[in-house]
Formats: sequence, C-alpha cells, structure tokens
Amino acid sequence: MKRLTVVLVMLMSIGLAAQKHNGSKKMRKGAKMDLTTEEMATLQTKKMTLALDLTNAQQDKVYDINLENAASKRAKHEEMKALRESGERKKPTSEERFKMENERLDRQIAVQEQMKKILDEDQYESWKKMHKRKKFMHGKKKMEERGRRG
Repeated sequence: MKRLTVVLVMLMSIGLAAQKHNGSKKMRKGAKMDLTTEEMATLQTKKMTLALDLTNAQQDKVYDINLENAASKRAKHEEMKALRESGERKKPTSEERFKMENERLDRQIAVQEQMKKILDEDQYESWKKMHKRKKFMHGKKKMEERGRRG
C-alpha cells in the first residue's frame, strides 16, 4: 500500500511539472515580444558574436541587419495582433500566401547576401550551418506540438 501511494504521488508530481512546463513555454514566447527591437537586435548580435567570433566592425554591421529584421518582425507581429483583436483575420488566399512567402524568401536572400559581404568564408559557413539548424529545430518543435495535440 505504501508503494502504491509513493508511485501515485510521483506520477501526480510529474504530471503537474509537465503542465507547468507547457504553460511557461507560451509565456516565454510572449515575453520575447516584450523586448524592444533594439534589445532583440542586441541579443541576437551578441549570440552571433559568441558563435562566430565577430570583430567590432562586423558586430556593428550585423547589428544593423538584426535591427532591421527585428523591426520587420515587430511590425508583422503588431499587424497580426491587430487583425486578431479586431476579428478581421481570415485565411489568406493562395495568391496572398504566395506573395507573403515570396516576400519572406526575398528578405532571406537579401540578408544572406549582406552576411556574405560582412563575414569571412569560415564565419559565413558557420552562420549558414547555424541558420539551417535553427530552422530545422523550429520545424521539429512544430511537428512535436502537432503530435501532442492530436
């Protein structure tokens, strides 16, 4: 009987811990948007400096790119938030989806070209690997979430 009680308490505590983790995940994502665009760009630049060993001149140029990207993300986030709150958000047509995806890819190509000019060959290769891994992990997390919901 004692063992059964201990096992039940352990299972309940694990269940509660798992629920807390899922809830904090949403808070973490929202908390990220509480940062200003300058703060997001600074953090991203510092992470890249650590990973790629950037010089001061490179840091300044990369900061400008990150600031531009952060401002773009912030504007898109605010636009979507306004649509969601007003209730006007509807599913985009295939033409609108194509246009949005095309614009996103154009921005990525532009950033890649800018990074190629700023970084040396080794840094650029490391940045590309880092970038691919980030995209892969982001997609993997989405797949795991879909599996949990279904």
